[in-house]
Amino acid sequence: MAGPDGWRDRYLAWRERCLSSPRFRATAARLPFVRLVARRRARSLFDLCAGFVYSQVLTAATGLGLLDALAGRPSDAATLAARLQVPHERLERLLEAAAALGLVEPRGSDRWGLGPEGAVLQSNPAALAMVAHHALLYADLADPVALLREAPPTRLGTFWGYVGGAAPAALGAAATAPYTALMHASQGLVAEEFFGAYPLGTHRHLLDVGGGDGTFAIAALRHAPRLEATVFDLPSVAQLAAARLADAGLGARGRAVGGDFRRDPLPAGADVVTFVRVLHDHDDDTVRALLSAAHRALAPGGTVVIAEPLAATRGAERMGAAYFGLYLLAMGSGRARRADELAALLLEAGFAAVRHHPSRIPLQCRVLSARRA
Repeated sequence: MAGPDGWRDRYLAWRERCLSSPRFRATAARLPFVRLVARRRARSLFDLCAGFVYSQVLTAATGLGLLDALAGRPSDAATLAARLQVPHERLERLLEAAAALGLVEPRGSDRWGLGPEGAVLQSNPAALAMVAHHALLYADLADPVALLREAPPTRLGTFWGYVGGAAPAALGAAATAPYTALMHASQGLVAEEFFGAYPLGTHRHLLDVGGGDGTFAIAALRHAPRLEATVFDLPSVAQLAAARLADAGLGARGRAVGGDFRRDPLPAGADVVTFVRVLHDHDDDTVRALLSAAHRALAPGGTVVIAEPLAATRGAERMGAAYFGLYLLAMGSGRARRADELAALLLEAGFAAVRHHPSRIPLQCRVLSARRA
């Protein structure tokens, strides 16, 4: 008698035979209800094939400045073509493609304005920075088979200068500035999700590990007026964080310490340690070392908080497994982890009472905390 797995395997084998059968697909296309399912499946399959083209339409629309040109001021194609220095006929083709993706929309006779997707994107500097950054990822994925088989040098591996380097702490400002700027652009959105999920104001002193130029720490100090903060990052990045804290008028409550968190001890004295979009950039051994270092830096009762996109997030499964799976492979380090995997690593490091704090937009980040016993 077949068990649950046996029946499931038989069902999946039957489904596979049906879906791969031209005769079955032709029959399904003639049945009214099944026809809707067949059409949706065909559209989904085509989107998988055409996804790169859609991404390049987005890249062209943002790179040319099309969305900025239409923000608050609809225009005709001829005026846009002259302003963007693109031949009229070619710009019309881009407009039609962008309209199909919701980036722009027609506004009467030969006039165009922002579409719903374009309006959201144009006002989001973090998303625009990621669109521009993806040029590196697209180049690395030009031959995905080679990436999977050979692990060649990649542009993303070079961009994230600390990946695989023998002495990350020796990296100068020229090497760390590009990725620090990208982190700066994206940290604002993550900070909003973090503060909406976790009661940071209950703490006295925050240690933000891998905190970049201090963007998150500055937002935290403004969010919680009684909080003090320390940013820990590579020396060249910590210098930038110290300057930004001072420029923000927060030098009395915030400081920056330079070091290599894979080798150097974390500064003591904080009652909450944060890893904001840090752990998924690193392999399991490094994450174990980081969590153990956080445990040593905290006094009993202290808290560690992790905020990052997680694998197997309901409604964002593709983001974790497909997007971050290949992005981090090209980067050469890290992987997206499930909440239960991070919980296990926290317990292994000596933490207890692991909690999930629901965020408003889980696709951007989810928040886990744990306490040092």
